Amino acid sequence: MHVGTQNRVTTDAEYRRFAQLGVGHVCADPAGNPHDWTLDDLERHRDRMEACGLVLEMVELPMNSRPVEEQASPDVLTDGPDRDRQIDSICRLIERIGAAGIPAAKYNLNLIGIPRSEPERGRGGSLNSTFRWEKMDRDAPPGLAGVLDEEENWARIDRFLAAVVPVAEASKVRLACHPHDPYTPPGYRGVTRVLGTVEGLKRFVQMHESPWHGLNFCVGTVAEMMEDPRAEMADVIRWFGTRGKLFNIHYRNIRGRRLSFMETFPDEGDLDMIAVLRVLAELGYEHMVMPDHVPSCDADEDHAIAFAYCFGYIRAALQVLRPEFPDVIRL
Repeated sequence: MHVGTQNRVTTDAEYRRFAQLGVGHVCADPAGNPHDWTLDDLERHRDRMEACGLVLEMVELPMNSRPVEEQASPDVLTDGPDRDRQIDSICRLIERIGAAGIPAAKYNLNLIGIPRSEPERGRGGSLNSTFRWEKMDRDAPPGLAGVLDEEENWARIDRFLAAVVPVAEASKVRLACHPHDPYTPPGYRGVTRVLGTVEGLKRFVQMHESPWHGLNFCVGTVAEMMEDPRAEMADVIRWFGTRGKLFNIHYRNIRGRRLSFMETFPDEGDLDMIAVLRVLAELGYEHMVMPDHVPSCDADEDHAIAFAYCFGYIRAALQVLRPEFPDVIRL
């Protein structure tokens, strides 16, 4: 287990800054549309990260957390006319990722983005991402995804997994899917989100069972599914961890619970984040632990200060736990 990052930067100096902060592993993408990445693009990008003192542990497939209208593969989950070509293109991309020696790829089966209400003030006046169901427009119309019920959503996910999981297995690339952030009641914006509950995630990882099919486990997002995150989180991590389904950890805390929460820094929310790392270490988790979202601080337009704080928090916590788990934790 080690500190990682998915922060999007562009210059070698910015990448070296991660290494200087003790962040040695990254999820980082070459420039351009992922559908167009060649093997040479991926290998040159891997070599560039190594030259900056970093290990390229993961890239992102062209299926991210933005609304489907803004995605590079919109037809995969909307059943659009280019669906089969886009899925095949993703399969060929997975093959190139494996050929480049990149061990993992993250992705998101998202259609409506990351719904939030207005940000609220947090510690010291920071501006924090917030979700209050009572403040959401519950009559918001469907977008490009249209009206999608639970049964059809599962059918489309099943079709996608049936295509990509065998390719990932043959290519030895771990596919790490992010949960739906946050849980929303069925039918919000026309869509019943099936990966916004713990039970939905359990069903997901058991479909097309493979050691190469698992989760980009976002601690904050999973906490957003719960009524009592502090009491429930450890058992949920153990369920997925004992089955080998944890491929990346988004290390984020919240204050609140299902349908009403604020994102926070790791040390001030309702979850015991040191306990989270201890459970991961007990399970022998061996991949990245990275900040995900961070509060907005004054005079920190690109969030570099907030993320540096989170990197330091994770490294310090791992340093404290390392004597107990010297074979698991790497700094």
